[in-house]
Amino acid sequence: MWIALVVLGVFLVVLILWFVGAYNLLVRLRQQLKNAWSQIDVQLKRRHDLIPNLMETAKGYMKHERETLESVTKARNLAAGANGVGNQSKAESGLSGALGQFFLVVENYPDLKANQNFLSLQEELTSTENKISFARQFYNDSAMVINTKIESIPTNVVAGLFNFKKGEFFELESKAERKVPQVKFS
Repeated sequence: MWIALVVLGVFLVVLILWFVGAYNLLVRLRQQLKNAWSQIDVQLKRRHDLIPNLMETAKGYMKHERETLESVTKARNLAAGANGVGNQSKAESGLSGALGQFFLVVENYPDLKANQNFLSLQEELTSTENKISFARQFYNDSAMVINTKIESIPTNVVAGLFNFKKGEFFELESKAERKVPQVKFS
């Protein structure tokens, strides 16, 4: 009789310890996901802050390209005001497309391409784009890890009891961004 009670007691202690461990793991993963999103947010803010300076530098050279400059500014404002992973992802895809158009138009202005301030801003923007790419990858990796734990047995029981939410992936909305760029040598 005592052996049965001891075995039952040990089983309950192990079950409680596992439950606490699973809960703490899910909390840690949720915090990692929030941190990953915060890292994206920091880089997007930097990107949004660089764009007005880039546009101001270009305005003097690109007097006839008002529509292009306005589309970048509009896309930047939409992206800066977007909330949530899905909305932010969609807005950032629009901004990336507008910036792509802008840099295509810049090719027609050799004086602008040679301007040191413009080149410096363009280099900073390129560096920021790389940082955003790495931050997105880390965020999506974090979302995958927490989603796997939320869906896997037995942690799905703890996740369900405490209403843990799956992480939303930061995905490309634009089909153009999914295409492989073509390299042409003149």
